[in-house]
Amino acid sequence: MKFLKPLFTLVLFVVIAGTENLQAQDYYAYVAAESEDMVHLIHFNAETQQATIAETIEVGRYPTETDGPHGITVAPDGKHWFVSIAHGNPYGMLAKYSTETNKLVSTTDLGMFPASMEISEVTGLLYVVNFNLHGEMKPSSVSVVEPESMTRITDIETGIMPHGSRIGASGKYQYHVSMMTDELIQINTQTLEVSKRFKLSETKGGMSGHKDMDHSKMEHKPVEKPTWAHPHPTKPLIYVAANGSDELLEINTKKWEITQRYKTGKAPYNLEVTPDGKYVVVTYKGEGATGIWDLEEGKEVAKIENSRKVSHGVTISPDSKYAFISVEGIGGEPGSVEVINLQTLERVDVVETGKQAGGIYFWKQS
Repeated sequence: MKFLKPLFTLVLFVVIAGTENLQAQDYYAYVAAESEDMVHLIHFNAETQQATIAETIEVGRYPTETDGPHGITVAPDGKHWFVSIAHGNPYGMLAKYSTETNKLVSTTDLGMFPASMEISEVTGLLYVVNFNLHGEMKPSSVSVVEPESMTRITDIETGIMPHGSRIGASGKYQYHVSMMTDELIQINTQTLEVSKRFKLSETKGGMSGHKDMDHSKMEHKPVEKPTWAHPHPTKPLIYVAANGSDELLEINTKKWEITQRYKTGKAPYNLEVTPDGKYVVVTYKGEGATGIWDLEEGKEVAKIENSRKVSHGVTISPDSKYAFISVEGIGGEPGSVEVINLQTLERVDVVETGKQAGGIYFWKQS
């Protein structure tokens, strides 16, 4: 019977090793390098805790000019990714790529400086905000695109310098913010109309909750200067990055009121709620750091210094284990993608990218 003990040990070792291999995950995300007209496919190996660039894709329309890839999203079925090209003559465009080959499929023209975007699983349509960074201070739009044919269906008028396009869990509403009018705006994804304008601060014209209010006649000096909005996955809550007032705002969409104002690090820019609803991860553009907020406790549980300044975007894996942060860098510095372990609340790796790493979106884990 003595031979059974080493045999048992060997079997146990194989079982444990097999379990570890099953738990090992490969994570993939796309990130845009805005000043180099590149999109990188980032691969993170959870077993080795290392991030690498799996592939670099050149994007843009004019090879001799900087076109500025800005926002990125991936189709719900994972078969295509989309990038907004911010600069053009005078308008930007949307480009569609295959995730299998990372080859260009088709393009369509958009508005002035198209930025962040997402696809509704209910309508199958893509909604992209036209940030209008270099244009006049007047209301801009959200362009609605049918992504299969890449047909631009309509443009919905919204606030001044809209940003942070995200779809609620139901797929029925798109949320974004208007930076220069301090608004959170809700669009009905089926009727393609603004269904709610929620003012984040006071204005001489009074509080504005009505969708038909004429904002061009209202005097308002922006205070919050919101730059991003993200819905909670299960609760009627929207979290907003108030870049101008250094706050994280929580808005209850049942009552349409601000239920929390959390003081944050300098210039919160992008944010995302973890799929399990536990944390909101916020990039602090003004101090080169990332904050992690526990939503149950209502407090920041970690502030992680980024490897360089000008923190930008955040995307989180579907299992809520890792956050991927894009950091622009300054001047001629390369950008970076930094991986944060949301279980240990520590940065585990950094991979350098092209200059001005910005838009970032999770693709898949395997």
